[in-house]
Amino acid sequence: MAAKRDYYEVLGITKDADLAAIKSAYKKLAVKFHPDKNPGDKAAEENFKEAAEAYGALSDAQKRAQYDRFGHAGMQGSGGGPEGFSNFEDIFSAFGDIFGGDVFGRQGGGRGRVRSGPPRGQDLQIALTVTLAEIDKGVTKKVKLKRYNKCGSCAGQGGTGKHTCTVCAGQGQVRQVQSSFFGQIVNVTTCPECMGAGHTIKSKCATCHGSGRNQEEVTLSIDVPAGVEESNYLTLRGEGHAGPSGGASGDLLVAIKEAKDETFERRGTDLYCQVEVPYTAVALGGEIRVATLDGEVDLKIPAGTQSEKLMRLRNKGLPDLQGHARGSLYVKIHVHTPENLTSREIELLKELEKVQENDHPKSFFQKAKTFFS
Repeated sequence: MAAKRDYYEVLGITKDADLAAIKSAYKKLAVKFHPDKNPGDKAAEENFKEAAEAYGALSDAQKRAQYDRFGHAGMQGSGGGPEGFSNFEDIFSAFGDIFGGDVFGRQGGGRGRVRSGPPRGQDLQIALTVTLAEIDKGVTKKVKLKRYNKCGSCAGQGGTGKHTCTVCAGQGQVRQVQSSFFGQIVNVTTCPECMGAGHTIKSKCATCHGSGRNQEEVTLSIDVPAGVEESNYLTLRGEGHAGPSGGASGDLLVAIKEAKDETFERRGTDLYCQVEVPYTAVALGGEIRVATLDGEVDLKIPAGTQSEKLMRLRNKGLPDLQGHARGSLYVKIHVHTPENLTSREIELLKELEKVQENDHPKSFFQKAKTFFS
């Protein structure tokens, strides 16, 4: 079985592409390989499915974060068949959503679907900064934000005296059929009369002026799992803007930002830091205290340890996002050379230098002079 192609490669986009670029790339491929345009062409059908699979993963912020971190393995269990779609019909539904309706003239009961009722509210996106200590254990953060909430005065209905919209017949959308090279293209747009609600209101609410929602400041608690990293996204379903006229609320997308740490540098689940060690400790060996996210621990320094050596402390890094493993802490040793020696220290070092000169052709201190020159 051939290996799956990278989703970004399938859509022909870069890894920093935004949602608009992802949709645009998928739209081009969907038109090119659509089965109605390529009847009986199995290769085109497979390309159509492949493009839909890539779009299903990359258009969803949470799935995209999993894919960026774990590749195709991170998509396992996200849905049967192509990732993000449970069957072939769902592919055509997504295709119809991208193009705003039934692109190839399919009418009810076929592939594609027309949404009815009040429109869904827009998604919100915020950035949330967390420290390494918070990433290590997980944390609940409270954030304040402004969003549209359902109007309390009219329960989101916009007022009283509802009547089915005569322009869209309650669908909330109007359809225009045009002929093109591909056949009939159906252009579906929001009804200009009811603004997608599917109904008009005789007596509008005085609080929301008929929109069914008001802008308010809210405080939310966001549970940040241990092991998250920069550019990961958390999705809070239904915590975005409320839809107009009682429509469903959008989602809140939380982009994770890591605060700069003065002690540690992060590389995946591993942490790196640097410590200065007296030259006597690296020459003779011993133990030093080093900082970790859980507090200080002892680190054994073998005799003869060289400057710039990396010492590893297992399981002192960060946890894996899936909770399966924990990284290591790597400590880089820097030999500290004192700048101001006492007369006694100078005397002892000179005595040691003579001993080294007698025992070795090139003494420890000659090597040190070469190293630090």
